[in-house]
Amino acid sequence: MNETLASRLAAQLERPVKPEVAAFARQLAEASGACAALFYGSNLRTGELDGVLDFYLLLPGPQRDRIWPRVSYHECVTEGLTLRAKVATMALETFARACRGESRDTTIWARFVQPSALVFAADEATRAEIVEAVGAAARTAGRLAVALGPEAGTAQEYWRALFRATYRAEFRVEQAGREDTILTVNAEHFDGLLPLALTAEGIGFSRDGDLLRPAMTQEVRQGIVRWWSQRRRLGKPLNVLRLLKASTTFEGAARYAAWKIERHTGVPVAVTPWRERHPVLAAPAVLYRVWRARRG
Repeated sequence: MNETLASRLAAQLERPVKPEVAAFARQLAEASGACAALFYGSNLRTGELDGVLDFYLLLPGPQRDRIWPRVSYHECVTEGLTLRAKVATMALETFARACRGESRDTTIWARFVQPSALVFAADEATRAEIVEAVGAAARTAGRLAVALGPEAGTAQEYWRALFRATYRAEFRVEQAGREDTILTVNAEHFDGLLPLALTAEGIGFSRDGDLLRPAMTQEVRQGIVRWWSQRRRLGKPLNVLRLLKASTTFEGAARYAAWKIERHTGVPVAVTPWRERHPVLAAPAVLYRVWRARRG
């Protein structure tokens, strides 16, 4: 990986986070045997502790689940404050391969070209692996951005083309203009990132002010587009499989749902042992009671 890109990403991954977040991440990592924990999402940007913190826990050794990541919900009470976290867990080896674009996944490199913080690493070797993987995510995203974007354009136009394509490939609903929001709220992160990613990927370009013109042959461009087309077709089916798996394996799903319902409706939901064990079966009755409570 290009040294300039590596040093930039290493510094960004070391961004300061609140001690409560770092302690929670370490606690989760040690409990699961993870060698690293990445923190991402809106709470990273705002620094707030309210809502749900988003973590990726990366495990040593081979990937255990064929459909990854495994998702779970956790709570931690510290000095009277309840912290909540949604945690995705997968093998570091699989994470790195997905960042390089070697898997059929469309979510990992698109997620980690955006800001994240390495809040726990077991050792310096693991830290270096994470920096390399996140750099690979930037290179994967960068080459696809210029393949999908115009022959010449600003970095924002290329990133916008990338995020529009990845959102369409995933089985989720995003408001129109979501890609503009990402680029606006993370402007400092994306400023200057695309040229570094292209240089690291070996893609030349010329520059005229803010206008970039990638030196990409039609053959290379078509090869990248074919690579993307294969993954785009599988994007929604893979998302459906993950949702189906999460419906039966989401650890702490009942507590997470109860918190979300109370937060959005003001109606408290008791988490009974049966609801904890069978969150999907319990959902209709819970929603009916919430509906009745709101009518009342």
